[in-house]
Amino acid sequence: MTNETNATQPVFTPSHSDADLVNQPIGYWSTAAGQVVVHHIRTMLAEEGLTQPQWWVLNQVPAEGPRERAAVVGVLRGYLEFGEGGIEHNIDALLRRKLLTEESVDGVRTLARTQAGHALQQRVAARQRETRREIHEGIDDAEYVRTLKVLQRMIHNVNGSAWHH
Repeated sequence: MTNETNATQPVFTPSHSDADLVNQPIGYWSTAAGQVVVHHIRTMLAEEGLTQPQWWVLNQVPAEGPRERAAVVGVLRGYLEFGEGGIEHNIDALLRRKLLTEESVDGVRTLARTQAGHALQQRVAARQRETRREIHEGIDDAEYVRTLKVLQRMIHNVNGSAWHH
């Protein structure tokens, strides 16, 4: 871990010594990290007029053409606390805002981005890359990968399951 900093952030200093950190509760720190990171991301998305599930939907509908609605819901239904109903609701909100269109042929419903939806997705994708850089500041790829592997192992150790595409 480096102590690199930007103009708005003070130098990072761990909360405890290594000897004390080893006894800190993973549940507390993983929850705290998740809450502040997700809040940071959702704030950026809200500035662009999107909820996080709406952002996920826009990213699951390709720019090149339509995708079956059921496929979009199938990929996203397990994300966080939203579930299938929440994803359906957010798809409908994007349709009402004319960021997506929907067609039904032989009972198969497909979604496509409108020009406005594509422009919004592109603009937010650029902001998302910047947000990711902010979150990862001072953390190299090897350290990030190691952290994810440790968290995945802890999930495995308690017979849990988690997945992200």
